[in-house]
Amino acid sequence: MKKLIIAIFLLASVQEVAAQRDGGFRFQMDLGAAIPKDGGIGALMNLEPQILVKSNLAFGVRVGIAGLAKDVVYFNDPEQYEGELGVNASIVGTLNYYFNKGNSRVAPYLGAGFGYYGFSSVDVDTSDAPEDIGNLEADFAWAPMLRAGVELGKFRLGAEYNFVPSSDLQNINGETIGTAVNEYFGFTLGFFLGGGRWGK
Repeated sequence: MKKLIIAIFLLASVQEVAAQRDGGFRFQMDLGAAIPKDGGIGALMNLEPQILVKSNLAFGVRVGIAGLAKDVVYFNDPEQYEGELGVNASIVGTLNYYFNKGNSRVAPYLGAGFGYYGFSSVDVDTSDAPEDIGNLEADFAWAPMLRAGVELGKFRLGAEYNFVPSSDLQNINGETIGTAVNEYFGFTLGFFLGGGRWGK
């Protein structure tokens, strides 16, 4: 593991002396806030290796996790709930286009992706619901993602929206008793290693 980490930093150091170029390797990490659709709060972390298909076009694989405190709708009594805490894990193929012609250290970007999202089991806290509502099974979905932001040197400021469909809540008998919102907006700060540098 130590050898792998050293190799990544050596690769980043070698590529630092040159501008972004075709075939270059980048590794980025983002941390930030996650805001579920219809209200709530959370946090996220994304790790993403990328290959520069062109000097301003990167293909990557984003591995992310988002912890969300979000709304739950309980069908039998929609007024009696306090929400739930869940975790979304994802693997998303991405494509980023950078608006930089090699003459500036500032690189605005637009990106999109499509991938696989997994949802953790949830605990619904209601006052009048049956006892068999909690500890529900995990669910999975394919979903798109859009993002935009700006890179300044090796640092990144970005925003993303993950269009993850809502998941059905089931009791221990397999009956659907409600829905949990999984769509979320992310605001991130991060950095990248490798890939060279923006500007001359």
